[in-house]
Amino acid sequence: METLNLNIADIIPPIRAKSLTPDSTIGIDIGSRQSKAVLIHNGKAFAAISASGIDAQETAETLLKHLFAESGLIKKETAYVVGTGYGRIVLAFEDISSGILTEITCHAMGAHFLNEGTKTIIDIGGQDCKAIKIDPLNGHVTEFVMNDKCAAGTGRFLEKTADMLGYSLDELGQRALQSTKKIDISSQCVVFAESEIISLKAAGERGEDIAAGIHFATARRVRGLVNRIGLEPDVVFSGGVSNNEGMRRALEEVIGHPIMTTKLDMVYCGALGAAVLAQKSLRGENGEQL
Repeated sequence: METLNLNIADIIPPIRAKSLTPDSTIGIDIGSRQSKAVLIHNGKAFAAISASGIDAQETAETLLKHLFAESGLIKKETAYVVGTGYGRIVLAFEDISSGILTEITCHAMGAHFLNEGTKTIIDIGGQDCKAIKIDPLNGHVTEFVMNDKCAAGTGRFLEKTADMLGYSLDELGQRALQSTKKIDISSQCVVFAESEIISLKAAGERGEDIAAGIHFATARRVRGLVNRIGLEPDVVFSGGVSNNEGMRRALEEVIGHPIMTTKLDMVYCGALGAAVLAQKSLRGENGEQL
């Protein structure tokens, strides 16, 4: 279990940070592969991440336990919890006021707070990918599209690719950066792409070059989503795949715009957004429900 203890002023621009209150609120993002939680309290942010277990409620309680241990707070001092992500619908906290919001709404607010000029979000998770356009004045979603029917363009696809090439998932992106030859992976379907990888390996192509080809094929698929909403900079990259440097570089080249760097790992974007929206709920500022 990884935990972080951070000053709000070190991760959120002053124009956004000043809107936060001393209230203790928590955002919990239960993803298909990883689960994250962020606790905001009196100028501090505490974050935790773990693999998602079979029982979403149990995973959430474990994250809470680590947040409370790191922060020194106790559960009854928490004003509000917002659950989001793949497993949000089963979350319930009998002893804390709580609500649920979609990951689209929460990623939008998290990106809005981490980079004040955000207009477009590319979110690639374990089982889906999304392109989200937001209003930079308030962080509200104005338009979005998503791919959740096919594994292509998702973390699961990259994980499968890593297995086929004999790399760890964490290693895949760095291997792609070592490519010296451009290989075009034409298949948009995971099944056919797997066959293509097998054929390329049989032909003696280097794993690094195949990995790069897969990243660019994924980036082109994501570009198709982004084009449907109309890309506007600033662009940020969130979700579990956002730490893959090979994917970041491929996206920047394919979409033709730099991806902004934030001071908090964007894997926590949805959880942070949920914690911010929990504060807004306390103030009676109900965000859009998507």
